[in-house]
Amino acid sequence: MPEPVLTLDDARLTLQGNAGPVEILRGISLQVEGGQSLGLVGPSGSGKSSLLMLMGGLERATGGRVLALGQDLGTMNEDALARFRRGAMGVVFQSFHLIPTMTALENVAVPLELAGRRDAFEAAEAELEAVGLGARRHHYPAQMSGGEQQRVALARAAAPRPRILLADEPTGNLDGTNGQAIMDLLFGLRDRHGATLVLVTHAPELAARCDRVAHLRDGLIERVEAGA
Repeated sequence: MPEPVLTLDDARLTLQGNAGPVEILRGISLQVEGGQSLGLVGPSGSGKSSLLMLMGGLERATGGRVLALGQDLGTMNEDALARFRRGAMGVVFQSFHLIPTMTALENVAVPLELAGRRDAFEAAEAELEAVGLGARRHHYPAQMSGGEQQRVALARAAAPRPRILLADEPTGNLDGTNGQAIMDLLFGLRDRHGATLVLVTHAPELAARCDRVAHLRDGLIERVEAGA
């Protein structure tokens, strides 16, 4: 059998709060196969976003192991983690995280430039065209709607052709029409580029499109069931 793209083995996350240590994740064991889509659902505070951050190396597990593409994220220093994410992962946040002083084109080109791509701007322009924003490439985030900003964020995440695409509430700040468009784009990227997609969502219709859905509660996975 091929090696899973993501493996969590009794992964735990404990953070220090004002009243002492707080257990956020209490032992997560999970595997995600290449090209698969996994939805993470559950009530607020169940640990969904924290689990996604562990998968992306944006939080470090305080127990257990997290492996991505066979690499143990817990053994990497911050520089190695940043290089690994840059080459292997794309991350989309609910709040877009675009650089306000850069145009849409410049925002999408940033990860490509960091990777040393000489065709960074040409590739960025093609990616903006793919999400329907070619005509907005010279606009700044403040000049765009929320739906347009999320499309730019998607283009930026997808431009380096990551093998793993992580999305945290990608439709959370959008109305129904824009949310549907972003859903279609997300799964279109997965289908076109063969990326493994993991997303956190409160939207049942988005979770239902995933191959599998993991239900979290109180820092644990209650069950994993088939989606689409």
